[in-house]
Amino acid sequence: MPTVLITGANRGLGLEFARQYAADDWKVLATCREPQSADALNALSGNIQVLPLDVSDFLAIETVARILSVEKIDLLLNNAGVIGPHESNFGETNYDAWAEVLRINSQAPLKMAECFVEQVAGSDRKQIVSISSRLGSIAENDDGGQYTYRTSKAALNMVNKSLSIDLADKGITTVVLHPGWAKTDMGGPNAAVEPVDSVTGMRSVIDQLTIAESGQFFSFDGTDIDW
Repeated sequence: MPTVLITGANRGLGLEFARQYAADDWKVLATCREPQSADALNALSGNIQVLPLDVSDFLAIETVARILSVEKIDLLLNNAGVIGPHESNFGETNYDAWAEVLRINSQAPLKMAECFVEQVAGSDRKQIVSISSRLGSIAENDDGGQYTYRTSKAALNMVNKSLSIDLADKGITTVVLHPGWAKTDMGGPNAAVEPVDSVTGMRSVIDQLTIAESGQFFSFDGTDIDW
């Protein structure tokens, strides 16, 4: 039975990842900030262990890593993220909020990789996947603005590229995925992609990954995204 560790599993794409993997008989280690109020997550059926984790608290990440030290984690799924202030265009930047978004979206996935690298390396699949965004693509930025969110995802993409080099000798494959504009709390009700379709697509990409593709940036439909 393969094992997946998911951050931000109480809603949106994280919840859908937990649902789908549990339904396919994976062991799901699902983390969220407040497990006691994660009703939808707690209601899922399957081999699911729910653990408290606020990824902005790096000491908490270290604690959870110690708790799960004997686990073999086939897939570390860095899903937790925030969009930050909507007013993040030129002249409107909240620099304190920007720092927090960078901590959650860019630094926390690296901290997760550092703390769980041995559990991943000891597994069969050896995969680290982080949820990025097309908005983090420098090449595809045609309309500017959104400095806070864009830069946090661009930084995450660079973290992923460096991880692919630094962890190659451990046989770990690490990629970033764009989930599409999905109908979640972050994406909003007018988004084009249902969470079930986004996650189904991303899981298909993950299932087909090889070490040769480590460091790359894919959309949920499997297409490459320019840096």
